[in-house]
Amino acid sequence: MAEEQAQPVQPKLSVISQYIRDLSFENIAMQKALNVEGTPDVQVQVALDAAKKGDALYEVVNKVKVESKSKAGETVFVLELDYAGLFKVENVPDEQLHPFLMIECPRMIFPYLRRIVGDITRDGGFPPLNLDSIDFLALYRGEIERRKAMMEAENSEKPVS
Repeated sequence: MAEEQAQPVQPKLSVISQYIRDLSFENIAMQKALNVEGTPDVQVQVALDAAKKGDALYEVVNKVKVESKSKAGETVFVLELDYAGLFKVENVPDEQLHPFLMIECPRMIFPYLRRIVGDITRDGGFPPLNLDSIDFLALYRGEIERRKAMMEAENSEKPVS
């Protein structure tokens, strides 16, 4: 019995559901009758959000904005997708919960988001866009560094009394 108590409790993560929270696709090229030649430039922006929804329940949202521009600089299409997962997270210490939610949870639902983006762009009249893999750990670290630099800049601007 003492051996059972000595073993650390493993974190447990369950996906309760995943869903499109918000979706917008604008085929601007067709609306303006643009003649798009060549391969358009595609820019992808990614943001993450997490919120507690109940006892050990968290909603984590991958927010993706894709903007495609022609070689002439005209917008071809814009896709905005908020893809969410509802997760049950157990046995994760409080100090590790934020990185766990912002790294592991988005990683689990990203393949489904990628498929939706491919389907929407294809159904919108373009070749399917296959998003590259996202390093959520690097994204998380970058956001932490950005916030740290912002706080340092704010502190350096305050007058010393």
